[in-house]
Amino acid sequence: MNIYPVNFENKIDFDTVREYIKEKCLSPLGIDKVDAMRFSTDFETIEQWLTQTHEFLQIISNKESIPKENFIDLRDTLERAESDNTFWLSEKEIPQLADSLDTTARIVEFLNNEFTNQPGRAKYPELKRLTDQIRTFPVIIARANSILDKCGQIKDNASKLLFNIRKNKIEAEKEVSKAMAVALRTAQAQGVIGRDVQADMRGGHYLIPVAASNKRKIKGVVRDSSGSGKTFFIEPEVVVEASARLRELQNDERKEIARILVEFTNLIRPEVSDLLKSYDFLGTIDFIQAKASFALRINALKPVFENKQNIEWNKAIHPLLDIALRLQNQNAHPLDIQLTQENRILIISGVNAGGKSLCLKTIALLQYMLQCGLLIPVETGSKAGIFHRVFMDIGDGQSMENSLSTYTSHLTSMKFFVENNDEKTLLLIDEFGGGTEPQIGGAIAETLLERFNNKGSFGLITTHFQNLKHFAYKTPGIVNGAMLYDTENNRPMYKLSIGNPGSSFAIEVARRIGLEESIIAGASSKIGEEFINMDNFLQSIAKDKLYWENKRKEIIHEPSVRQKEPQVAKGQPQESRSVSNVVISPGFIVGDKVTLKGQTTVGSILKLSATQATVAFGAFKTKVKLSKLNSAT
Repeated sequence: MNIYPVNFENKIDFDTVREYIKEKCLSPLGIDKVDAMRFSTDFETIEQWLTQTHEFLQIISNKESIPKENFIDLRDTLERAESDNTFWLSEKEIPQLADSLDTTARIVEFLNNEFTNQPGRAKYPELKRLTDQIRTFPVIIARANSILDKCGQIKDNASKLLFNIRKNKIEAEKEVSKAMAVALRTAQAQGVIGRDVQADMRGGHYLIPVAASNKRKIKGVVRDSSGSGKTFFIEPEVVVEASARLRELQNDERKEIARILVEFTNLIRPEVSDLLKSYDFLGTIDFIQAKASFALRINALKPVFENKQNIEWNKAIHPLLDIALRLQNQNAHPLDIQLTQENRILIISGVNAGGKSLCLKTIALLQYMLQCGLLIPVETGSKAGIFHRVFMDIGDGQSMENSLSTYTSHLTSMKFFVENNDEKTLLLIDEFGGGTEPQIGGAIAETLLERFNNKGSFGLITTHFQNLKHFAYKTPGIVNGAMLYDTENNRPMYKLSIGNPGSSFAIEVARRIGLEESIIAGASSKIGEEFINMDNFLQSIAKDKLYWENKRKEIIHEPSVRQKEPQVAKGQPQESRSVSNVVISPGFIVGDKVTLKGQTTVGSILKLSATQATVAFGAFKTKVKLSKLNSAT
């Protein structure tokens, strides 16, 4: 199994993506392709899909005139013609066939265009490759146009016999009209009918309405009568003879039209196999243009696609969330996400409702879209790789049908992951180890994480467990990440910061929403000072990230700042100075006990450089600017 669980598409809302693409299709031909769209693990196939869509997006962006009309689905008609020798195409189907085949021919011609200044080089090579095995049918189109007019009616000159039949039919119709006029005048002159009585057409016969008392006064055939029986409708004898000739010609006309339609159907019958390929091509083009149109809607592009396991996405957007938010004049927050050979597994922590699960769903949806051949909303220059297996465990864990608890369902998924993961697997796990008693849940989660890492798997895992954050710090291949939280405004920022774990901000949030301080104090005493200090330490990292994020924005908006000499913030002591580009440190040495400014947690300096130190705070190791450290001695 390449994808887990079986309802993976439903969990990441990929069915909604399908519906959006179907809305862009021009015919059932394309819609069938959307329904058949599947996840692939073949690099060349995916690369081809992505390039095709990228090329069509260029066609749309360049506003080039590629045919979009007459994407008509005649597959069922053609298949019936092939299997049933007594079947023939109707007068309605033949012009539809001609129009759709003409569209195909014009698309083939368009895609075979070359750069005017680069002879021999196709403008859209991957789309052109689709035309290599596609035949066009000028003879069939010409024959269809020779027998049918623009209204879809058989032309008089579709055959010599039909021309003569219709010519004679016109004369016969004149004879019928003339005979009826004579019969009416005679009946009026004899007083059988009134002067204002007109002929009536019923059942293909010209009839005179006559009162029941006069019905024997007109020679002819009674064809009908009124419901009351007071009026009879008579076809005069002179008209009967003329009408018989007209009906004979009408019957001959129908036979000749049927013969012409059969002849045309016999012309295409040996070509049905290639005709169906032509319609499959038309469906493929419809499918690709629908994917490109959807890509335009979500601002998607083709990332640098590499035949290895890799995710280096800049400003990745969850497309469905962004569509929903744009309706409210808002935008989804972009995420910078990296999973590389050096840091294959990302452990994301942070406040609840801070975007951890959204980050996971964004990776799940975009990677799945990519391997289905869809362009994804990331920034130019982003790199993407290929995974042979994508396993996800997120939400809706409780199974009412099987009476499984959330944790039991979670462990069932983990059992499958352990048994099937390898170095080409992408694991996406939400609230890793959750749903049971924290100590045992955390221990099992850590052991599973070790197994995943030993197999060389890639993954994004969200958690609140401190032991997993510790494990990530000390284990190569695993890296911590945090969803940033704005403590000043008490709101999540929905921004992913890779390199340090996040605080749950549980006490901070509780205090800001007005929970009694005595409850907060009681909770703090129960979990211990060390835990509180560690959470404060994580919060300080998050605040530091937020500070520098804001500084970066200031620099971007005020480029002149880059030209100025570094300034010391007002009220802050200058703890280091620059002389001829050599930075003099405040005097720390390896082994010194230090604290972060404003915090009480004591750490030890493990490494020193001119401007920063690697400090161990218990199991955590982090790089800190020297200016943010105080001596703890």
